[in-house]
Amino acid sequence: MSKVAFIFPGQGSQTIGMGKTFVEGSAIAKDMMDKASTALGINFEKLLFEENEDINKTENTQPAILLVSLMAHAIFTSKSDIKPTLLLGHSLGEFSAVSAAGALDPIEAVKLVNARGKLMQGACDEIDASMMVILGLKDEQVEEICEAAQKDGKKVWPANYNQDGQLVVAGMKSDLASMEAVFKEAGAKRAMLLNMSVASHCPILEPAVAPLREKMDAVLTDTFIAPIVSNVSTGKYSTKAEALDLLTDQLTKPVRYKQSIQAIAGDVDIAIEFGNGKVLAGMNKRINKEMKTYNIFDMDSLESVLAELNA
Repeated sequence: MSKVAFIFPGQGSQTIGMGKTFVEGSAIAKDMMDKASTALGINFEKLLFEENEDINKTENTQPAILLVSLMAHAIFTSKSDIKPTLLLGHSLGEFSAVSAAGALDPIEAVKLVNARGKLMQGACDEIDASMMVILGLKDEQVEEICEAAQKDGKKVWPANYNQDGQLVVAGMKSDLASMEAVFKEAGAKRAMLLNMSVASHCPILEPAVAPLREKMDAVLTDTFIAPIVSNVSTGKYSTKAEALDLLTDQLTKPVRYKQSIQAIAGDVDIAIEFGNGKVLAGMNKRINKEMKTYNIFDMDSLESVLAELNA
């Protein structure tokens, strides 16, 4: 039997209509959505399935993405005996992974990441924060440029190590904008400001750390069916104490997704991505061609993956 990683996408993977076939085709998913709507006072049916701008607000985006990921996971586990060797997620997706591992009730997870989104936005409300994607430079080049900028008093940091030649930086919007030419002069194919008002995974989010830790402490348990791979350390953890440290560190330290996939290369044969889109599968293909990634993003893909895994 193959050794399997369960993986979960993060913010940016949201689209209107995500999760619709899960809710229409599974009583499990419908019940999860109804309970999440009641718990948060958010009409998830409207948020997910009707055209709106609210889905792009961080406090709504995070629970919406997590909910759809956990719907996919719940339906899959109701139909399959396959157990993960380990779990991981990209940024927000690490919370989905912790819940799928059994250490966080799904509805408590929805409430927690809603609070996380509010705390992240709150830390950036009084400042003009943003993020920028850099394409075509080596990690070391981006790191050196950011370090030099910091010495000049600019607030810019590497935030998301996604794959070779793709790194997202976070910081003050004006500082990021002023560095677009610097990155391009260094050889970047693209240096593009993202439409974001939050600077994730950098010291700007320090005010969110203590309140998020307090909220996590109230709902996390020590019940992990398999280890989680940390975005921050790329190491594995399976205790509440470690989760508290690493998930709060994740607010102010970069997501090392590329390094995490490289770190598990010898531990797993395949990965299953639960949630909307195929973002992680696309990155995985560029990080480790030997590891096949399956996607479960709707009922058809779920049945297709089940058929292939059971063949």
